[in-house]
Amino acid sequence: MTTNTLDNENSLKEMTDEILAKRALKDQAAFAELVNRYQDKLRRYVSRLAKLEETDIDDILQEAFIKVYLNLNDFDADLKFSSWLYRIVHNETINHFRKRSVKYEVGLDIESEEKSSEFWEEEGIKRVDQLIDNEKIKETLNKLSPHYRDVLILKYFEEKSYEEISDILQKPPGTIASWLNRAKEQFHNLHQTYD
Repeated sequence: MTTNTLDNENSLKEMTDEILAKRALKDQAAFAELVNRYQDKLRRYVSRLAKLEETDIDDILQEAFIKVYLNLNDFDADLKFSSWLYRIVHNETINHFRKRSVKYEVGLDIESEEKSSEFWEEEGIKRVDQLIDNEKIKETLNKLSPHYRDVLILKYFEEKSYEEISDILQKPPGTIASWLNRAKEQFHNLHQTYD
């Protein structure tokens, strides 16, 4: 590798997502840097949203990144790039299931989710037997409406702010706050029925 190539890679790593998005229109290395930054995060997000085979996740991500690249001119610099990217991946995941006319289930592997304890503690759910509770939690999430399930995953597992969730789901922040409150209430009520 030449010194210029290394300097270019290092300078790309230091750029913000928004700058890289603008630059990616003319520079494939800038787009490659965006893909590298988000590939693993988006893979986890898709696998949290829905129970899918690895090949399906690969297909969803490939389609999403193609759409991102083709629509870079439409990226609104007033939004966070990550929110725009998550929205495209979210929509691509939903479209995957619509094409197959099947309902999707949560793909969370709760046992391996480090962030899950924050959510369960916030909800006041006492853990008696973690393994049993994890299965109940997953069942409960699957009984929620998809939009409620989505806001819980985005808020507690993807650690997105209300504004970011609003951008991703293309709903006003007030709607997101309302959905989140209802989702937590429904989750709590459904979870209580298991006790």
